[in-house]
Amino acid sequence: MTYEEWLVSVPSELVDDPLWRMEVHRLAVFAGDLAWHDVSKLSRDRRTLSLADQLYRAVGSISANIAEGYSRRSGKDQARFYEYALGSAREARGWYYQGRHLLSEPVAMHRIRLLTRIIRLLLTIIPAERGYKLREEPAPYHIAITDLLNDVPLP
Repeated sequence: MTYEEWLVSVPSELVDDPLWRMEVHRLAVFAGDLAWHDVSKLSRDRRTLSLADQLYRAVGSISANIAEGYSRRSGKDQARFYEYALGSAREARGWYYQGRHLLSEPVAMHRIRLLTRIIRLLLTIIPAERGYKLREEPAPYHIAITDLLNDVPLP
């Protein structure tokens, strides 16, 4: 499956919403759909049952908080929810690393890179909404988006 193939399956009720214009939101919803399959695999093994639950909550929280923030009136309110999404993206990335043994290295690394892309976008959006820069050391987030959206590995 590719990102383009996935996009065709998204209902018009989501695509026609102005929120859909935000790349970070589209990628977060995509990550949520991918997580469904990943969590299904992880939940079959007792050792990763709680990991699966935590992962699904974290991934789902990313798009939910972006949507919540987008719907807020002030930039500072928006930034607060985007920061929640940022925390959830980082949490999910950590859970994917923990689940790599069952998901396979290519699947886990794809998801980690996709979440890193989401993190990078949020790190750009948050200061713009807040009106100042985040006090965070710059990280080398160099990931080609086309590598994340074509030939998406499934567990």
